[in-house]
Amino acid sequence: MSDHYEVFLTCPKGLEALLAEEAAGLGLKEVSSQVAAIRGSADLETAYRLCLWSRLANRVLLVLKRFTMSNAEELYQEVLALDWSEHLAPGGSLAVEFSGRGSGIDNSHFGALKVKDAIVDRLRRESGQRPSIDKVNPDLRIHLRLDRGEAVLSLDLSGHSLHQRGYRLQQGAAPLKENLAAAILIRAGWPRIAAEGGALADPMCGVGTFLVEAGLMAADVAPNLRREHWGFSNWLGHVPAVWKRLHAEAEERAAAGLARPPLWIRGYEADPRLIQPARNNIERAGLGQWIRVYQGELATFEPRPDRGQTGLVICNPPYGERLGDEASLLYLYQHLGERLRQACLNWEAGVFTGAPELGKRMGIRSHKQYAFWNGALPCKLLLFKVQPQQFVTGERRVAEAQNGQHERPRAMEPARLSEGGQMFANRLQKNLRSLGKWARREGVECYRLYDADMPEYALAVDLYRDWVHVQEYAPPRSVDPEKAQARLLDALAAIPQALGVDPARVVIKRRERQTGTRQYQRQGSEGRFMEVTEGGVKLLVNLTDYLDTGLFLDHRPMRLRIQREAAGKRFLNLFCYTATATVHAAKGGARSTTSVDLSKTYLEWARRNLALNGFSDKQRLEQGDVMDWLEADRGEYDLIFIDPPTFSNSKRMEGVFDVQRDQVRLIDMAMARLAKGGVLYFSNNFRKFQLDEGLAARYQVEEISAQTLDPDFARNPKIHRAWRITAKA
Repeated sequence: MSDHYEVFLTCPKGLEALLAEEAAGLGLKEVSSQVAAIRGSADLETAYRLCLWSRLANRVLLVLKRFTMSNAEELYQEVLALDWSEHLAPGGSLAVEFSGRGSGIDNSHFGALKVKDAIVDRLRRESGQRPSIDKVNPDLRIHLRLDRGEAVLSLDLSGHSLHQRGYRLQQGAAPLKENLAAAILIRAGWPRIAAEGGALADPMCGVGTFLVEAGLMAADVAPNLRREHWGFSNWLGHVPAVWKRLHAEAEERAAAGLARPPLWIRGYEADPRLIQPARNNIERAGLGQWIRVYQGELATFEPRPDRGQTGLVICNPPYGERLGDEASLLYLYQHLGERLRQACLNWEAGVFTGAPELGKRMGIRSHKQYAFWNGALPCKLLLFKVQPQQFVTGERRVAEAQNGQHERPRAMEPARLSEGGQMFANRLQKNLRSLGKWARREGVECYRLYDADMPEYALAVDLYRDWVHVQEYAPPRSVDPEKAQARLLDALAAIPQALGVDPARVVIKRRERQTGTRQYQRQGSEGRFMEVTEGGVKLLVNLTDYLDTGLFLDHRPMRLRIQREAAGKRFLNLFCYTATATVHAAKGGARSTTSVDLSKTYLEWARRNLALNGFSDKQRLEQGDVMDWLEADRGEYDLIFIDPPTFSNSKRMEGVFDVQRDQVRLIDMAMARLAKGGVLYFSNNFRKFQLDEGLAARYQVEEISAQTLDPDFARNPKIHRAWRITAKA
């Protein structure tokens, strides 16, 4: 075998430059980079050292052979030609990994099979024994990478990926891989800060990955010192004496490093379920004397090192993937910026995020940014110097102590709104002054404050007492998504300031064009219901779990009209949703009520609304497809309300309901159930809806849309259309 080898080191995308610098420092020669990997020249001792000390690599691959090929048979022959008895005992175990395609190889499984067959055939031909296949812990793990007709056949010295240090047996929901965490710390300047005796704090530490990687660096502990199994352990080319010497040197360095006075490294985590797993990981890494983890909310985060030194705040806040995350994440980032400004003056900070636009909302200017990939997700590391001249706030107040040093500000201004954000805030306050007077006079608790009044801020903002429910209208394709996102964040930053509400009480959702059963799809599972009042009745709303809240605000006048007209009447509510109109009818003295909807979830909600107001089970709730139910029903009703969806194709119904197409059949069947002298109210919110002319020929039809709009929807008169339909005299 050769004394020098070509060596490949793979890594997460974006770490190539850092890995090249690290590998050169560990002895790799002639280093060059490519996507998600570097290559160079090394002797076996250097290759071992890379396995033991690389904080950034995934795998260390020792190249056995390079060759060109044009078909699968050439691949087989080239692999067969290698003397595999120098690498694997005949009765040993083998695993093959294959990447790339071309030259007659369409998938990696087929390519791996050809490589495996060649190795097995060569060893069996020479020894009469066949090696076994072990994909988990083989004696030899072989890689073949095919790129444009060139094959690189390598031995994996690392075995399992080097990011698996062995200390993290317990992890949170979205953990960073250990080598990515190490790269972030290096880019954030932790090696320099640690060498100067600085501190480190993570206000959202999860299971402690940043803390452990920082501790390993500061204590000079090789990241893979505790690994027991290596890809070279049963390789016949392995030189145990060289490995034992390197390992012993690493153990001596770790012992010396851990014997030094520990640096101040602390983590804080709000979720109590993660505290013990984090502490367990720290103990397994041998850093129990160096690192402490406490349960604590971001709101109370304030690092206080024993010796008063400054250092690095590092964290990986959530990125946001669920409906409504934008508001909570914006306020989390704003709060993080506020805590840094208030509690971490003169520290450095690194925020690793998949939503870098949120970093701009922290009220501190980032002086440097680095691009990374967290798996397939593009991310950025934002670096900050927490100094007053970097603050972006409504007003900078820099107090200086007599010694010329900055005092910590006692009260910090909120982050300054952008020009557009301030315009949006001004509009909200203007609307609040006018609509607030009307709402207080009429006793209205829930109303629409803003509905895309300014076209560039395409939102609907509704007040539910001291909560704010925001719906973002999906921007047209002609609008740059980044600009649309920036405007949304401007608006979300403005809402708490303009309305004086707790940011935690702002909920945001995106309203797409509705198709099928989208309006009924569950969006979350918080189960948080809030009681509101309207026209003397109590109603339950849920601002978090569904696209709609359980209360259509624009139908308030229609519900109150039904309450006024319901006394002594038999009331039928079709497509009843949460039966808010039914509650109003019962409150108005209806002799009986019947409510029909396809959704069991919403009928249960309806039952709770009725019970909340003291109405019993004599108020009928019927689960089923409205069209089928009407065909089968033989009841008679004095007051009917129909507010159908635009479109529905629920799995629980046959066919598809389309309000424009099916209006005639729906209204005809409902009118057949209407008692003499009765009234049917029909409405819907399909903007392009046209009432069929034939209905006006058969019935007395009066459009009452304008009468069913309160002042909060006066700016958007097309929110719905409504008709009063009776039998002709």
